[in-house]
Amino acid sequence: MTTPFGEAVRKLRVRKGVSQKQMAAALNVSPAYLSALEHGKRGLPTFDLLQRIAGYFNIIWDEAEELFLLARSSDPRVVIDTSGLPPEYTAFANRLAGQIRSLDATVLAELTALLEKGKKADGKAS
Repeated sequence: MTTPFGEAVRKLRVRKGVSQKQMAAALNVSPAYLSALEHGKRGLPTFDLLQRIAGYFNIIWDEAEELFLLARSSDPRVVIDTSGLPPEYTAFANRLAGQIRSLDATVLAELTALLEKGKKADGKAS
């Protein structure tokens, strides 16, 4: 298992031609932590670490911003706050949590498309 952020970090590391051990030493983190981060077994890294990663790869601002966005959307332990919403929202969130592992790629793509469509309809398109 990996996350979009973990995959992006791994690709940057491979492109630079460095091992996890080398990168971890340069960032002052343990190789085990870096491995867990790349494999989606750690939550959102700190902003400080994100800045160190961007600096380590000497990436331009746009690419760094994309990396930061990937990090924010890659926390494997998601919390959905439905307090104050109608009960059907809470029921939906819990049902999704219970079935997420069994969704196939087609259903995931359909749900993603619906969310993007709703985002654009709300005028929040990026």
